[in-house]
Amino acid sequence: MTKPSPPNSYRTGPDAEGRFGKFGGRFVAETLMPLILALEKEYDAAKKNKDFKAELDHYLKHYVGRPSPLYYAERLTEYCRSKADEATGKAGAKGAKIYFKRDELNHTGAHKINNCMGQILLARRMGKTRIIAETGAGQHGVATATVCARFGLPCIVYMGATDVERQSPNVFRMKLLGAEVIPVTSGRSTLKDAMNEALRDWVTNVDSTFYIIGTAAGPHPYPELVRDFQSVIGEEAKVQMMEAEGRLPDVVMACIGGGSNAIGLFHPFLDDTQVEIIGVEAAGKGVDTDEHAASIAGGRPGVLHGNRTYLLQDDDGQIQEAHSISAGLDYPGIGPEHAWLHETGRVTYDSATDEEALEMFQLCSRLEGIIPALEPSHALARAIDKAQEMDRDQILLLNMCGRGDKDIFSVMDALETR
Repeated sequence: MTKPSPPNSYRTGPDAEGRFGKFGGRFVAETLMPLILALEKEYDAAKKNKDFKAELDHYLKHYVGRPSPLYYAERLTEYCRSKADEATGKAGAKGAKIYFKRDELNHTGAHKINNCMGQILLARRMGKTRIIAETGAGQHGVATATVCARFGLPCIVYMGATDVERQSPNVFRMKLLGAEVIPVTSGRSTLKDAMNEALRDWVTNVDSTFYIIGTAAGPHPYPELVRDFQSVIGEEAKVQMMEAEGRLPDVVMACIGGGSNAIGLFHPFLDDTQVEIIGVEAAGKGVDTDEHAASIAGGRPGVLHGNRTYLLQDDDGQIQEAHSISAGLDYPGIGPEHAWLHETGRVTYDSATDEEALEMFQLCSRLEGIIPALEPSHALARAIDKAQEMDRDQILLLNMCGRGDKDIFSVMDALETR
């Protein structure tokens, strides 16, 4: 594959048609097109509106709890350094400093509420009276239910029946917040299927309903507006890193499902070409098996959920089921901006297996007293390897995008089975 020439800036997309290179766009039912265009118009106006920005900033600070801290993971750093010394036989040469951007400390326990707060304010500007959402791990569902409770709007969350079972704490939280959780039994009953049902609902209830999409995918303008609302992560991290170290990190890393937490961290760094950027997909039981969720490693371009991107699909173009121990990464596609960043070569995409994520879930808990969600545990698996290859005066920044409360029963079952 011939990579496209580097653009003057990696931060200017999407174009007027909602495309990042050949990815993105709007592939939706005719009945949805007026809503998509109305949302685009409203978002373009909101971006230029000082009152909208002030209101969003107010809630991010006083309700969400931003800025989230930047944390030096000292014991994990020492662990990597001792491993590097052992591997090289040379003491004191390798092992980068590891920092966490601690978005798991946000209200609701993940990065999802950054985007939900922005979208609920858009919904109110548009006069919508009913909110729907899809969710996998449940964090987006919880965040949507939270902002709906805050502003007194009814909330319907579509969730795959498989995920309802393995994420029972989040299901209870959503119901406690007043949301109606609708289990979806089609397909493998996971995130893809929940998104299918949410889109069907939206087509049926076009006038009253606002669809809060949880990831940087879907038809334009969703990939752009989700990215913009999540970019607060990277914008804060750049300022905090300058305060802590006097310079930018050498490497930034995040896990990738649809990719909202990752693009939120990555986007402000894209034109800082001295910073290496790495996304980590879910390799499930291995990318050489048919049980994984690594769309870039094991997929090819196609159209799903309103946009063109990398997808897991068979030779006939039929979408294949994804697998990951992490419900939040269990999706057969990736956001279109990530697909473009992969093809331009600006971001490197790697993967980690279920087993590696389980190991990191335990290691981070023991060494740092931070129980990570299974999603960032995938990124941590590759961060540990990367840090050991880097020099001691280098810096690696990882987005700790969610906490592991929601995963304790899944992890307990997995470890007992193993």
